[in-house]
Amino acid sequence: MRNSRIWMAGAIALAFAAGFIARGGVETVATAQAAARVYELRTYSVPEDRLEALHARFRNHTLRMFQKHGMNSVVYFRPQDPEKAKTTLVYLISHSSRQAADQNWAAFRKDPEWQKVSQESGVGPVTVESIFMDPTDYSPLK
Repeated sequence: MRNSRIWMAGAIALAFAAGFIARGGVETVATAQAAARVYELRTYSVPEDRLEALHARFRNHTLRMFQKHGMNSVVYFRPQDPEKAKTTLVYLISHSSRQAADQNWAAFRKDPEWQKVSQESGVGPVTVESIFMDPTDYSPLK
């Protein structure tokens, strides 16, 4: 009985170790693929009475169109600060490279569907701040 418990514990430990080794290998591949990606943090500011129209435009059109043009949505935020929450949308997207980002945005802006949606959405002018970023070597998101 004692021997079978030792063997069982050993088998579990071995399976656990194998899982970590396999997981490390998978992360290495994923990290190598993600390392080429560039992340773009964008902050949009609009007048208070236009923020819900901006959210509707993203919800109903923009995310789909980003995907169409090679932009990968990562996360979208509403600020918790009461004043910024009335006028601001913050989001993070990724591109395969900085050069691809420039090409993606150029194609997006020229897209006739986007031009129509932009005009008809009721959002009006948007103040945009954009920061391109690379993950640090210790970042959980690579």
